[in-house]
Amino acid sequence: MERVVRDVSQLPKAHLHLHFTGSMRPTTLLELADKYGIHLPSALTGGEPPKLRATDERGWFRFQRLYDAARACLREPEDIQRLVREAAQEDLKDGSEWLEIQVDPTSYAPRLGGLIPALEIILDAVDSASRETGLGMRVLVAANRMKHPLDARTLARLAVRYADRGIVGFGLSNDERRGMARDFDRAFAIAREGGLLSAPHGGELTGPASVRDCLDDLHAHRIGHGVRAVEDPRLLKRLADRGVTCEVCPASNVALGVYEKPEDVPLRTLFEAGVPMALGADDPLLFGSRLAAQYEIARTHHGFTDAELAELARQSVRGSAAPAGVQEKMLAGIDAWLAG
Repeated sequence: MERVVRDVSQLPKAHLHLHFTGSMRPTTLLELADKYGIHLPSALTGGEPPKLRATDERGWFRFQRLYDAARACLREPEDIQRLVREAAQEDLKDGSEWLEIQVDPTSYAPRLGGLIPALEIILDAVDSASRETGLGMRVLVAANRMKHPLDARTLARLAVRYADRGIVGFGLSNDERRGMARDFDRAFAIAREGGLLSAPHGGELTGPASVRDCLDDLHAHRIGHGVRAVEDPRLLKRLADRGVTCEVCPASNVALGVYEKPEDVPLRTLFEAGVPMALGADDPLLFGSRLAAQYEIARTHHGFTDAELAELARQSVRGSAAPAGVQEKMLAGIDAWLAG
């Protein structure tokens, strides 16, 4: 009997870890830079993903600098609309049926007339891209752990206020070696009390302790990355028992030097420990691969069978903020992919 290798880009899945600027197409970045006469660092213009290592402070600083250079090319509402529409189109091509895009509106506020106008422009863009493409889309508002915790509280209040406009969660991003999780506990309490999912980054650039902090101090429902939890078996069991979904981004982990090569990313360990995972692309602009490619990594480098890939897709759906009806439809689509 021959082994059928199904097309992973046809597998219905939810995408829970995609950053706003980082979702941009490289060609769009070049066009926007041209439109505004912005000189981009050569690492962003070579047509190849830049060489990055963020495991030391200098490497992370370089990654941030490239990210900031790309963000500076988003200046007008139509740039935001284009970015979101193209992110939706790329996701659909990869079999995504639900996308939760992560954004810190503070970074766009200076060019878009302030924090509230920036957030409204982003939410409008997500709403119209979703209607236009048919992709279910929601927003995670993320605070920056390099900034003051009071800024995070402001953002949390704002996120709660706009929850009925498509915001489903509250995150905490940037270099986890800076800014303790507990400093942001009030902001996360505001978000949780307002009905938002708690989804901070942890266990990427630092070890299992940062994942524990996300659970203890921020009562995380999901963890951005979380891969380093494998270094602590008790923590793995805790994640599995609580059903905390780790948003694992294999290509990103390798690009940033968290792991040396794709086979070193502990997908198998997490999977076999029963920790739910949602594979994500993180920042395709900088890492060069989108959602379906993450499933290919699981297949090629970790020997995941089609049945196991289907289970990963189910875990992404269950970890999402998609309404029950949408989840049921996606789960049925996953079964159909496997039966096909």
